[in-house]
Amino acid sequence: MAIPKICGIETEYAIIQPKLDEQNPIHASSVLVNAYAKQAELSTKGGVAYTVEWDFNDETPDNDARGLAPIGSLPPLVETHLVNAVLENGARFYVDHAHPEISTPECIDAFQVVKYDRSGEKILEKAMSLANEALPLEEEIIVYKDNSDGKGNSYGCHENYLVDRLTPFGDIICHATTHFITRQIFTGSGKIGVEATGIDSNSIKYQLTQRADFFEEEVGLETTLKRPIINTRDEPHADATKYRRLHVICGDANMSETATFLKVGSTSILLAMIEDSFLSKRIVFDNPVRSIKEVSHDLTLKKQLLVNDGSTITALEAQWEILNSASAYIEKGGGEFTGGEVANKIISTWEKILTGLEENPESLRSEIDWIAKRLLIESFANRNNTSVFDPRVRLLALQYHDVRQKKRISEIIGLKKLITDSEITKGIDSPPEETRAYFRGMCLQKWPDSIVSANWDSLVFRLEGDHLKRIPILDPSEGSLEKVRSLLGRVTSPNELIAEIESSNK
Repeated sequence: MAIPKICGIETEYAIIQPKLDEQNPIHASSVLVNAYAKQAELSTKGGVAYTVEWDFNDETPDNDARGLAPIGSLPPLVETHLVNAVLENGARFYVDHAHPEISTPECIDAFQVVKYDRSGEKILEKAMSLANEALPLEEEIIVYKDNSDGKGNSYGCHENYLVDRLTPFGDIICHATTHFITRQIFTGSGKIGVEATGIDSNSIKYQLTQRADFFEEEVGLETTLKRPIINTRDEPHADATKYRRLHVICGDANMSETATFLKVGSTSILLAMIEDSFLSKRIVFDNPVRSIKEVSHDLTLKKQLLVNDGSTITALEAQWEILNSASAYIEKGGGEFTGGEVANKIISTWEKILTGLEENPESLRSEIDWIAKRLLIESFANRNNTSVFDPRVRLLALQYHDVRQKKRISEIIGLKKLITDSEITKGIDSPPEETRAYFRGMCLQKWPDSIVSANWDSLVFRLEGDHLKRIPILDPSEGSLEKVRSLLGRVTSPNELIAEIESSNK
C-alpha cells in the first residue's frame, strides 16, 4: 500500500572565482559555507546552528538495494570531514566534494519542495554576498545552479522519495526507468553541445538536458562514476524495516519552479502507483542508456525509442501513458499519499505541459527551462550572426543559471512563479510543519548550544553533567507541528524534553 511521499532535493552548485587563474573549488566552497554559518550564528535570528556537527554514524552509502556489497563505495573523506552547517529550517548546507550543496528539509509534497529549493537559492545568494565582502576583489566567488561545466564534468541535483520497504525494488526499476528517461522533455534545463563519450562534441548544437550525457548504466550504486539511471543506494535515513529512500540522480537542476514542481510531483505519483500495484502496462526500453541520450538529443520530441518487445514509442507518448494512469489513480483517491489538493495541481500541470509540448513548445517558454534557454540563446546568436558555440552564447547560457537576483537571466525573462517572495524568505528560517524537519529545526532554534550533532533521523543533546543523549526520529512523518507543538510548548530545557520523551515511551 502507498505511503505518503515525503520528499526533498539535494543540489550541488557550480562555484567559480572568475578572476583567479587557478581554481580551488574545495576551498571556495568552504569559504562560502563558513561565511554564511558564522554570520548567522552572530545574528539575533541566525538561521543556522554553526556549532552543531553533522552526525555520520548512521549513514550507510555503501548499502545496495539489490542486496549486493560492492567494494570501494564508501564515502570519500572530502565529503565527510569538510564544512557542515545544520540550518534552522531543517536543511543542511555543506561542502560535498568540490561543491557547495544544500539539501532541503523533508517536505510533504512537491509544492513544498519548490519552496525550500528556492529558499536554498536565497541562502546561496546570501552566502556569496557575505563571502565576497570578506574576500579581496580578485577572489570574488560566483555560484551557478547548473549540472555541467561543458568540459566533461557533471555535478548533481538529486531527488529523494520515501518508499515502502515492501515494494519490490524490481517494480521500481521497471517503471521508474521509463519515467526518468522520458520526463526529460519537461525536466531538462538545456545544454549547448554534447559531452557523451563517442560523440563529436560539435555534432549536437543543443539538447534538452545537462545530465543525460553522463549516464553509463541502467542500475547501480555509484553517483559520480559509471552513473546509473536507477541508483541503488539503500540508505533510508529512517526505519530500514519499513522504508526505502529512492535516491534519484538523473535529473537536472531547474531554474523554473514549474519544472521542479512537475519533476517531483510526477515522480511522487508514479511511486505511489507502483506501491499500490496500480500500473498494469510496462514500457521497458531495449537499451535504457541509449534511450536516455536519444531523448535528450531530440529537440523535435519525435524520436522513436525501441521497446524490448520490438515496438517503438516517443518520450511524449510514454509520458501521456503515465499521465493517463496517474489521472485515474488520483481520481480513485491516490492523492491522499501525494499531497492531497497538490496532487490535483500536479495532474493539471502535467497535462498542460504535455499538451504544450505536443502542439506548440514555444508556448511553454515561461515554464520549461530547456525551451526558455533555447529561445534566449538562439535569439542572441541570430542577432549577432553567430553560432551557439560562440563563447558569448555559452556565457549567456551560463548566466541563465546565476542565482544572484540581479544577474539571473531566468528572472529577467519572466519564468512563471509558483511561490511568493515572502514564502521563499520565510522558508530560510522556518522548517516544514508536516515532517520531522519541524522538530529538528525548532530544537536547533531553541537549544543550539545543547545540541552536539544532528542528522536526518536523530539529534544528539548534551545534558547537565555533560551527558550525551541521542533522540532518534526514525519515522519522517513524526516530529511534525501537530505532534510536538504541545511538547515543545511545555518544556524549557533539553533535560525536560528528554525526560518527557522517555516517559512517553515507557
